[in-house]
Amino acid sequence: MGADLDREHFSEAEFARFGERLERSLAALRELLARPGFGAGPPTIGAELELFLVTPEGRPLKRNKAVRDVLADDRVTLELGAYNIELNLTPRPFTGGAFSAMAAEMRDMLLAVDKAAAGEGGAHVPIGILPTLREADFTGAMSDDHRFRALSRGIRRLRAEPFRVTIIGAQRLDLRAVDVVLESANTSWQLHLRTPPADFSRVYNAAQLAIAPVLAVSGNSPVFLGRRLWEETRIALFEEAADDRDEERRWRRERRVHFGPGWVRDGAVELFGWGVREFEPLLPVLDEEDPLEVVRHGGVPRLAELRMHQSTVWQWNRPVYDPADGGHLRVEMRALPAGPTVPDMVANAAFLLGLVAELAQGRPEEFPFAAAYRNFYRAARDGPAAWLRWPGREGELPAAVLVRALLPVARAGLERVGVAPGDVDAALEVIGARAASGRTGSCWIREAIAAAGDGPEGWERVVCRYRELALTHRPVHTWPPMTA
Repeated sequence: MGADLDREHFSEAEFARFGERLERSLAALRELLARPGFGAGPPTIGAELELFLVTPEGRPLKRNKAVRDVLADDRVTLELGAYNIELNLTPRPFTGGAFSAMAAEMRDMLLAVDKAAAGEGGAHVPIGILPTLREADFTGAMSDDHRFRALSRGIRRLRAEPFRVTIIGAQRLDLRAVDVVLESANTSWQLHLRTPPADFSRVYNAAQLAIAPVLAVSGNSPVFLGRRLWEETRIALFEEAADDRDEERRWRRERRVHFGPGWVRDGAVELFGWGVREFEPLLPVLDEEDPLEVVRHGGVPRLAELRMHQSTVWQWNRPVYDPADGGHLRVEMRALPAGPTVPDMVANAAFLLGLVAELAQGRPEEFPFAAAYRNFYRAARDGPAAWLRWPGREGELPAAVLVRALLPVARAGLERVGVAPGDVDAALEVIGARAASGRTGSCWIREAIAAAGDGPEGWERVVCRYRELALTHRPVHTWPPMTA
């Protein structure tokens, strides 16, 4: 969705032509992935951080375009909501001091965002869902950008009826919306892992298995519109807010945002093909390139149509094809929330990527996919208290216990790829302390709301205090409680 569009209206003929081009792109991808040596090379990691812009009172600030323009940094892009902005970190080798470098770049960029936002009367907050959001904030909230309006039109073309959001947690939320703007309530911390084609199935399946215990101790989105919902409410909200299945599409089991249909056995092309078969196009932007001709003449195609389509199929872990650097594949891991602090996010990244690196050495697909699926949603709903299954262990055990048992597994994976010992120790110490104490971002936010008062003034106080503590760069498990 990062591609710029010059318009937002498309004809039915363009949708039909786009579907044909997707099939040709899939054929080109199959031939490209069969090319000896394609996509080979050492693993690299990248990341995207979505942020809220807020007023001094902690309310959403709809000034992302102005802030982006002041920054004038290619690493900074707009997001769906006019109060959201995205930072794209520099890809780097998955070895050595990768996580120290990631933390340093993130701190520098956050300082720059705050400086730019100050000129617009605001600041940034790294948080999964902003507690001060109100229903009225979604009116006129979409970023002033063709691609987001085109996306909204694309989904409404398929879904004539309103979006119905129902989330049942500690409380219940029932909400109706006419477009996808509710998705702007979610901000995430997304990771990219460059993966050779021959290893793609194992790495992707490892990510599918690993995400549940990591998510369970990373929750940072416990409330939405004043309701206490899931530990990581983003998961439920995004799946419901972008569901294109109206009464004519009830036959399709998966929403457009989903965990996945099963273990992957035939590499990235299996997932790309499934996305083309199951989901209708939303943004039929046609490219002049003939990808099959490019491949058959020894080149690396852009596969622009396939990449555009895949950007609108929001698996929590999804495949990415990139023509840069001679062409390569990545596994994009999208389930983690933004925040609370740089050390927390870097620790979450290291724990997840370390688990993936080690689990990919085995056979994750031998574990029942239904159990991995259930683990993911339990982790999102219940956080450290979730009961999870794991390969080689009898029955179920609390996520907090499982996480502590998995720390040596993540360490082995990080050491395997050569991550610096200091980076490994710093990250896993944060995860271990968070699991032992149960003090995630969601835990702190819930307790803070209880102390400050469950109402608009209390929510504003909580966001302002949260931001103060986030700026200290002290991990959330060390934060003092909110005072009344």
